[in-house]
Parts: sequence; structure tokens; C-alpha cells
Amino acid sequence: MTTSRRRPGRRSKPAGCLLLIAAIVIVIIVVLLLWYLLAGRLRVPGPKPPGTKEPTSQSADCPDVLFLSLPGTWESSSGDDPYNPSANPASLMLNISNPVREKFPNDRLEVYTVPYVAQFSNPIALPPDGQQSYNNSRSEGTKRATDKLAATYQACPLTNYVIVGFSQGAVIAGDVAAQIGAGKGPVPANKVLGVMVIADGRRDPGPGQATEIGQAPAGVGAEVALRGLNVPGITMTGPREGFGDLADRAFTICAPGDLICDSPKQALNPANLLGSVGTLVKAAGNPVHSLYNGFVVDDSGTTATQWTVNWADGLIENAPHPAHS
Repeated sequence: MTTSRRRPGRRSKPAGCLLLIAAIVIVIIVVLLLWYLLAGRLRVPGPKPPGTKEPTSQSADCPDVLFLSLPGTWESSSGDDPYNPSANPASLMLNISNPVREKFPNDRLEVYTVPYVAQFSNPIALPPDGQQSYNNSRSEGTKRATDKLAATYQACPLTNYVIVGFSQGAVIAGDVAAQIGAGKGPVPANKVLGVMVIADGRRDPGPGQATEIGQAPAGVGAEVALRGLNVPGITMTGPREGFGDLADRAFTICAPGDLICDSPKQALNPANLLGSVGTLVKAAGNPVHSLYNGFVVDDSGTTATQWTVNWADGLIENAPHPAHS
């Protein structure tokens, strides 16, 4: 009877495979964690409720009205001059802020264009596109807008405000305005003369939301359609709860077919992750989204930018003239 001998090392094969699989899993987890960390989380400033005591006059160098302008994706930069923005000479917001600025003297109006990175990196691009993530961009824009409002209110407590944003800037402007309307913002709601959000990614028609100017498309904002989507650098926050005390002074313009603000509710599906992210990134560059300067909103042929300029002019003309000391 012959006794078979077992070859040494045969038992170590399964163990070696398990170790290899474990090492691969660890590497994948580390890569995903680094991806999320480098892409950035959405950092929205906490509530900055203003004080309640109001003086009878303010400093002579305070404007009666601050016009806060928030450009859209690829229309600004972190180092841009807020009083002479030049990061993108074709910025849609310049078609609004420049005509408004030209109509009023400096002691009546201060126009401040929030400088922020204004980018939207495609997280699935190979090779990487080299841009900042939407989360980082939106977080910086929100902080800088909030800080400017808070600083102005502290130094100039009788100044009033007009807040206008386009595209990514509309999301930021709407978010800041919603905080103010809820009594949690950097300035009191009664100091805000009006809010306009053009191509708002969080557009969600309904009670308490912004009033539609022009044709109201049937869709919703991309962030509403993609609510719950959270991939590296992109956090879709869904609809706002509403504009609170500013609901009667908040307006929105959305061109039909602009996926940023007019997305079919089921067209961008978090279950179809790669397809949805690709569609979302491309939406910022679609032709409809770039044509608001010529998009007509009424029977008189008034375009979106003209309507906003006329609206802002009226608010500023009729705004209070606080005493200066």
C-alpha cells in the first residue's frame, strides 16, 4: 500500500488569494475615500441672524442699496475684482449689473459681483478636467455672498439689498435668500427689496417658492430631479423649503428646455449614476442655457436680462433714502 505525500504549500493558496482580494478591496476603499475628500464636501455657512436694534442714521460712505450679483458657472473666479469683474467678459450677469450700475450714483448704489471659483468638475472625466468640484465652488460662493451681506449689514445697518444670480449663482442666491426669509440669514428680511434667480438649479414651482416670470416650464431644477445624488464633488440638495418672508419678493426665470432649471422629474435618475452625472455636467453648456440675454419673457419682447434690469431699477429708485451721519 503506497502512502501519498501532500505537496507542501498547497494549503497556502486559498489564504494567499484571500489576502490579495483583501488588499485590492482596501486599495479601492482608500481611492474612493481620497476621491471624496479631494472633491470636497458641500459646506454651507450656518445661520447668521442679524441683530434687531436699528439706528436712525448710518455712515456717509454707506450705499442706500447693495446690488449683490452672483455669476454662473465659468463666469467668475476666486480672484476676480468684485467692483470691476473681468473673469468672463461674456458673463450673463454683466448684462444686468452694468446697466443697473450706470443708472445710479455710488452713494445710492453699490454693485458687488461675488468672486468665486464658479466651476463644475466632471467627476467621471478621464483624464480629470482639472476644475474645482461643484461642492467646492458652491461652498465658496455661498460663504463669500453671506460674508459680504453680513459685513455690509454690520457697517451699514440701514442699507437695503437686491440679490440676483444666474445658473450656479442662482442656486447660491436662492439659498442665501431662503435663509434670510426664514430669519436665519445675515440680514433682516425687511431689508431685502427683491430676489431674482435665473436658471435656478433648485427651481421647484409651488407655494412659497419664487414667482415665475414668463412661460413656466413643466420641469424642475436639476438638483430637484436628482435629489439624493451624492458622488465625489457633487451633492444634489433637492428643493428648498421656500423663501419664507421673501416669497412675495422672489422671482425666477427659466427657459423651456434648459435642463438646469427645467429637468423632467424622472429624466435624471440617481439609479443611472453615470448617465445622470454626464447629463448634468453637459447641461451647463447647452445652447438654451446660454441664451437668456435673448430669451423673451413677455408680449412686449422684453428679454430675461432686460426684465431684470427694469425690475431692479424700479426697486432701487423707490428704495428708502436713509439718513447719513
